[in-house]
Amino acid sequence: MTPLLPGRAQGRVLKLPRLSLWGGVDPFTGRLTDPTLPHFGESVQERVLMIAEPVGSSSSSAVLLELLRSGQAPAAIVLGRVDAIVGLGVLVAREMGWHTIPVALMSPTEQERVIDGNVVEVGA
Repeated sequence: MTPLLPGRAQGRVLKLPRLSLWGGVDPFTGRLTDPTLPHFGESVQERVLMIAEPVGSSSSSAVLLELLRSGQAPAAIVLGRVDAIVGLGVLVAREMGWHTIPVALMSPTEQERVIDGNVVEVGA
């Protein structure tokens, strides 16, 4: 796992093959709202959100910022490829003095070896 944004976190893995935070996560409850996702309806709060393929929307950073502000954010995010929009939400939260989370990079192939629901540590 390669750190992209610093921090340490631990939580149960919530693996998703793809995700756009905009339209895929309710920014006020933290629940997955995309019915095509395997964990539809579950909360991302305090989970290690493992996204093999992040799907961008420039509004995704605003959704992540709202999740961080409201305490509904995941414990950490592990991306299958670099996504600057996701990182932007964390950076803005840091600039505002809010709680932030680590963001790391792990190839989709490596993510396949991680068992969904297992507790992992990011930034160790």
